Amino acid sequence: MISSQTQSQLSLEAFLQLPETKPAQEYIDGTIYTKPMPKGKHSRLQIRLATEINQVAEAQAIATAFTELRCTFGGRSIVPDISVFNWDNIPVNEKGEIEDTFTIAPDWTIEILSPEQSSIRVINNILFCLDQGTELGWLIDPEERLVMAFLPQQQPRTYQGNEIIQGFSRLPNFQLSVDTIFSYLTLK
Repeated sequence: MISSQTQSQLSLEAFLQLPETKPAQEYIDGTIYTKPMPKGKHSRLQIRLATEINQVAEAQAIATAFTELRCTFGGRSIVPDISVFNWDNIPVNEKGEIEDTFTIAPDWTIEILSPEQSSIRVINNILFCLDQGTELGWLIDPEERLVMAFLPQQQPRTYQGNEIIQGFSRLPNFQLSVDTIFSYLTLK
């Protein structure tokens, strides 16, 4: 992995006081990791997938997908490519507006693997989320054209081609095939 890592003597609280960086940094087990800067394919998949989820989920007030949202929970501070939160779990202030700080695990986490990114570290973040209450994790690999779905207490399953990927239980009518996800890379 080309992204930088820094052994840190910082606590999580001290890390959270640092200014945000681009690309984002994550705090995992006392170490600060810099995520790779998203490139064209990654960015396109991220925005299209979040948009597709929100068109279904927000219209029914079920959930919302956020891109590059810092989530701090369980002693870590991570920035999944897409974090989906059930409607009732989205932190809001007294005005009913979405809070800036999310201190809970997403209900569904989606990571899009970049070529210079460690798949082991990304899978570790997904598994950590599942241990903290996340219902579903997806790892999308644009190079291999496959999606791996993770559920708590189960073996991950790999999907490819026209297979429909294990979906989010709160959105039973939201179904995507791997081919559909990768069709987002073609401009129409």
